[in-house]
Amino acid sequence: MPEIRPDGRQSETALMIQRGVCRLLRAAAFATLTEFTLASGRRADVIALNGDGAIWIAEIKSSPQDFHADGKWWEYWDYCDRLFFAIPQSMDDALIPADTGLIVADAFGADILRQPAPRPLHASRRKAVTLAFGRAAALRLHALHDPQSVF
Repeated sequence: MPEIRPDGRQSETALMIQRGVCRLLRAAAFATLTEFTLASGRRADVIALNGDGAIWIAEIKSSPQDFHADGKWWEYWDYCDRLFFAIPQSMDDALIPADTGLIVADAFGADILRQPAPRPLHASRRKAVTLAFGRAAALRLHALHDPQSVF
């Protein structure tokens, strides 16, 4: 059964950033999922899909140590049109690679400070990610309505 609550690995800061990023993206007409497992096995902190089929990923970094501990973030480019880092306002944005987007967030909202150049997905990858997104969203919704289901 899919888990929709924090899994204990996220810091309070990361959870606040996540909330702000999701609010920002929802206001921009995106549907969002958190802790989304990609076909590679990596988990995107936030993945977003809009009505035109655009797919964005936001990788949350709550501190410089969190950023330096992750050496595989570039793999997310294989699953989205735009890749962002989302950080708290207190974090130095000079750490964030220039070819990625930059979002500054707190628990109440977020702002996009830098848009990355889009890297459009191949049609077959877009279809696969979109189907996986829809399936994950439906399973999470089902778990809300029937938490005792064993599927």
